[in-house]
Amino acid sequence: MTSAAGRLAAASGISELAAEAELARTSYGEGALVVCDRLVRIYALEGIEVQALQGLDLLIGKGELTAVVGASGSGKSTLMNILAGLDTPTAGSVQVAGHDLSGMTARERLSYRRQVVGFVWQQTSRNLLPYMTAWQNVVLPMRLRGAGRRERSARTAELLAVLGVTHCADRRPDQMSGGEQQRAAIATALANRPDLLLADEPTGELDSATAVDVFGALQRANAELGVTVLVVTHDPAVSAQVRRTIAIADGRTSTETLRHAAAEDGGLSQHAVEYAVLDRAGRVQLPLEMLEPLGMRDRVRLEAEPDHIGVWPDNPASRQPGQQQPAQQQPGEQP
Repeated sequence: MTSAAGRLAAASGISELAAEAELARTSYGEGALVVCDRLVRIYALEGIEVQALQGLDLLIGKGELTAVVGASGSGKSTLMNILAGLDTPTAGSVQVAGHDLSGMTARERLSYRRQVVGFVWQQTSRNLLPYMTAWQNVVLPMRLRGAGRRERSARTAELLAVLGVTHCADRRPDQMSGGEQQRAAIATALANRPDLLLADEPTGELDSATAVDVFGALQRANAELGVTVLVVTHDPAVSAQVRRTIAIADGRTSTETLRHAAAEDGGLSQHAVEYAVLDRAGRVQLPLEMLEPLGMRDRVRLEAEPDHIGVWPDNPASRQPGQQQPAQQQPGEQP
């Protein structure tokens, strides 16, 4: 009898734990437009496994304009390809505007790329069909969706005006400057009113003045059209103009920089604070420039304080947490 009661209690406890785990899984990212939950992507290259993403967590709210930065090989391009529906994760889950990208069929993925997400490449030649004018390029995605002529005409005129390229309506890409091509490309990517606009180094091939114009177009698309924008960039001038910059290192989000305007000396100034990212597994990536001077490697000691956590190098000669250094022995004193 006791044994049966014990088994029943154990089963009940396991059920409760399972329910808690399911609640945590379903409640994570509730209300966010983009939800990446412990995202993993592994590639097999000539018999060698490469982990491009290693349990990445990421939340993007509706209406945000966010920059993603990271060194080559950090995993940011893999993330963008997954969000664009061009690649699939090996493990973990990813949702965009309520669409689960992990289990889509080929037809669902095509519909997702046409209606839910827009994409702007770094190479201007990849964004526009060279034999079509700017107007025709913007119209094409709507025609493929089956939109009526009146809707196509009104939407195209609106986008070209908002992005400042109405004068390019009858020009082919080879008749436009690089900046005009990119702004027309943004218009094309927004034709079907996507929930998310992805821009992969959209200013990478442009001079600094033109890059400012193109990023300004992304800002207008975000502010006036309400589209959520995620930009991958190496350009510090771009990342410094968004409220939130996410850094990716070794396949995981490592830091976030948040910016806000504050009144100062009668005007407004930008203040930026960089935070380390604590992921759902409790992992934090500590910057090398902080670790190396203290000789921190392999393992560290942690100590909980009332308002923070202390991190200490694993060095027997270093001061123990909470302990005072022993007083130095004076000449002539007995040890």
